[in-house]
Amino acid sequence: MGKVITLGEIMLRLSPAGCNRFVQVDNFDVIWGGGEANVAVSCVNYGHEAVFVSKLPTHEIGQAAVNALRRYGVVTDHIARGGNRVGIYYCETGASMRPSKVIYDRANSSISEADPEDFDFDKIMEGADWFHWSGITPAISDNAAELTRLACEAAKRHGVTVSVDLNFRKKLWTSEKAQSIMRPLMKYVDVCIGNEEDAELCLGFKPDADVEGGNTDAEGYKGIFAAMMKEFGFKYVVSTLRESFSATHNGWKAMIYNGQEFYQSKRYDINPIIDRVGGGDSFSGGLIHGLMTMDNQGEALEFAVAASALKHTIPGDFNMVTVDEVKALAGGSANGRVQR
Repeated sequence: MGKVITLGEIMLRLSPAGCNRFVQVDNFDVIWGGGEANVAVSCVNYGHEAVFVSKLPTHEIGQAAVNALRRYGVVTDHIARGGNRVGIYYCETGASMRPSKVIYDRANSSISEADPEDFDFDKIMEGADWFHWSGITPAISDNAAELTRLACEAAKRHGVTVSVDLNFRKKLWTSEKAQSIMRPLMKYVDVCIGNEEDAELCLGFKPDADVEGGNTDAEGYKGIFAAMMKEFGFKYVVSTLRESFSATHNGWKAMIYNGQEFYQSKRYDINPIIDRVGGGDSFSGGLIHGLMTMDNQGEALEFAVAASALKHTIPGDFNMVTVDEVKALAGGSANGRVQR
């Protein structure tokens, strides 16, 4: 198995129990998560060594975040300590026609104010096979954007494969700012993961497909994938396709292109969704495992899509599944019968 590095922010998620609304409750469930931390946990579950890089305060809440990662075997040795706060987000789980809702309270978190001196990226990347980051990290702050660039440069110096999940977040930055930061970072990226909206808002590429209307013609994507590959030199371009019928019923599939072959996964009808937060991260974690261990991109993609479909059934940010469980679903076992 390989060694995977991820860089980002782990946050304190506060959620009403079940599908309650924020204004109904007197207490919140504590859940830890965040894009790249979620990917690290997935990779550990699949047998890899996963290292999460971030900055957290020295106080007990910062330690609780570190402990949440250690609980699942993520290496936390390169988490810098200092600063004043852990980022918080409030998440209300939707149902049927009522969408889920997220409210951020993450300004001035420790990682947003971190300096390059907090990290020795050459040491971090030594012996690593894979480095993963998402568009959320450079969106946090200009400091975090600089850290992302330095980490990418170190990864390239050490021959590490780099993947990005574009992950545009309109509450963190504008499309113009995103493109000014993200486009120059793409020269470091080998595997680009996103959906049609992310590609347009972060990189300025728009596929010829009507996703909202369910018209996801593969040819429309193949053209845009080839154009992205030509401009940025990606080895793989990957897009997830979510059909949102309601907050608790989604269609889910993905596509991958390696410059020669275009592959489209089977489609999952996910109903009911228990918690879709972390769904994209579980896809990235599955894809990293697949591309590192499997014979071809089709197998890797089917593993990633199945892993993510399973995540939608699990409360919290982390995808708590094993390789065997994912392979069973990817191989056609979706009936949910009790495993005795």
